[in-house]
Amino acid sequence: MTFWAGTINDAHRIGGSVGLYDTTLRDGEQTVGVVLSPEDKLEIARALDGLGIRRIEAGFPRVSADDWRAVELAAGADLDAEVWGFSRAVPADVEALVELGVQASVIESPISDLKLQALGVSREAMLARIGSAVSFAAGNGIKVAFFGVDGTRADPAYYEQVYKRAVEDGAQEVVAVDTIGVAGPEAVEELVGRTIEWTGVPVHFHGHDDFGLATACAAAAVRAGASWIHGTINGMGERAGNASLGVVALALEGLYGVDTGLRLERLREVSALVQRLSGYELDAWKPATGETLFRRESGAVASQFHDPEAIEPYSADTVGADRAIVLGKKSGLDSIRIKVAELGLDVPEESYAELLSAVKALGTEKRALVTDDELRTLAGEVRTSTTSS
Repeated sequence: MTFWAGTINDAHRIGGSVGLYDTTLRDGEQTVGVVLSPEDKLEIARALDGLGIRRIEAGFPRVSADDWRAVELAAGADLDAEVWGFSRAVPADVEALVELGVQASVIESPISDLKLQALGVSREAMLARIGSAVSFAAGNGIKVAFFGVDGTRADPAYYEQVYKRAVEDGAQEVVAVDTIGVAGPEAVEELVGRTIEWTGVPVHFHGHDDFGLATACAAAAVRAGASWIHGTINGMGERAGNASLGVVALALEGLYGVDTGLRLERLREVSALVQRLSGYELDAWKPATGETLFRRESGAVASQFHDPEAIEPYSADTVGADRAIVLGKKSGLDSIRIKVAELGLDVPEESYAELLSAVKALGTEKRALVTDDELRTLAGEVRTSTTSS
């Protein structure tokens, strides 16, 4: 991996390492309109394993027969990653985990007054539900990570009470949860730090991207001492989605010196797989995986194309991408020079300006890039024009 971030972050370096916990197969599938078959999920789970993800949340077994089967397939796939389940603090959910033989699982429960009021459940009743579910799962040999839904909007005193109770009842880990994506990085750092103090067990952070801060919040959680960061491939999920694990890893590795274990050079192929199976496309300018991330149309940038460090924050091979010059309305003479050489076109240098003018005109007319075949045609017309004159 090669990063060209300079020294501006040196004073804020975190160092160390953190684990990545992927919830693409559960929280990611909650993206509107996405349906993944058990076989799709197995294919993604294997890709996640190859990507270096250390924990994979394979699904919520009690949701459907397909989800049950997906967890079963992933657990039996001999992956290097730990395969986790997901459950509410509901007896039937936890019994399903036991029946399925799940070794580790998140157990979730709403803890904000907003959520409790919407459900018509008192704080005391929910606390009892949590204690019962966690103790039953732990008593049956399941490693439990308690997950307090909407924790960032919960009353701090009740949050502390719930998390301490969950640990007392057998939770070996806990998750600080920003369900609605409302916490800023400073608040996340404080919450994760307090959760570590209150519980004394490994703390995860699970954040959503409703205000565009999921990556920043993940970094803040790591600074506070979080052991695991949750997220999905491409940031897919409900509403504005989850933290995008690839982008989180890129930021942690490149800006903060934190080892995530992610094989970033495989990220784009896994991103493409998840897009294909889920039936959606990403914005072309997305960090790490965007289609146009290393494609340059601007003539001013093309003049520096020979020196990647001058125009990019990290090398293309860091994320398994290819660099390219493309032509269109914004191209310059250096763009023409590079593409003519790349395609081996017979265009004299004195004709570059004429060819550029033709490229700009066509790009403007079609409101799109000029393809290589179109450039060949334009180059032929320029040669004919030059010869006839």
